[in-house]
Amino acid sequence: MASFSFQIKSGGKGDALGHSRYVARRGHHGARADLVLSGYGNLPPWAGADPEKFWRAADEHERANGATYRELVIALPNELTGPPLLPLVSDLVHQLVGARPYQYAVHSPRSSLQGEQNVHMHLMYSDRMPDGIERSPEQTFARFNPFWPEQGGCRKMGGGRTRMQVRDDLIAMRKLAADIQNFHLARHGYAARVDHRSLREQGVLRAPERHLGPGRIRQMSPQQRVAYTGARAALG
Repeated sequence: MASFSFQIKSGGKGDALGHSRYVARRGHHGARADLVLSGYGNLPPWAGADPEKFWRAADEHERANGATYRELVIALPNELTGPPLLPLVSDLVHQLVGARPYQYAVHSPRSSLQGEQNVHMHLMYSDRMPDGIERSPEQTFARFNPFWPEQGGCRKMGGGRTRMQVRDDLIAMRKLAADIQNFHLARHGYAARVDHRSLREQGVLRAPERHLGPGRIRQMSPQQRVAYTGARAALG
């Protein structure tokens, strides 16, 4: 079975523009040379075709304790690199984000341990929902006014949810991401499938694999690397 990895993160005031440049491999981040695809959409008229302008405004005008962006980091099946990758990414973006402003990039670095391709997508999006009202950058990120929407900012999707609702929404997003990947795997004739459930929910008794990180892997001897990868393969 293919591996499933899905993380959701968020950034606070002052974090959005820098992270946008990291995702898009702009500036010094371009030295990583692992960018495969990138794009953006649903930006307000004042941002034009410049996602950096949107994230810069979010950093400047979002309230101090508000999230300037959310981010999904999703592992993608190596089977679907090449021509099948763009339709897969397009489905993930539009079904997970909907009408919200977004920016995405697909990176394909090689893993530090075995040198395998680690294809994954970063999907940044704003919770500020477009509603057809033209606003300035400052007003876009102002507090929403439910009585006179034209006098306030864009409504934040999911505001006021309980912890249980947030948990259920996350589970639903994980399942949707897995279903989309499995649809494309089946469409191209692959038997591999991903599963959004935890190992316990799948009936697997082993503990989740611990992420070592590149720094720790660099400190391993060749013999330790062979032993570790052998143990990983034995676990299936």
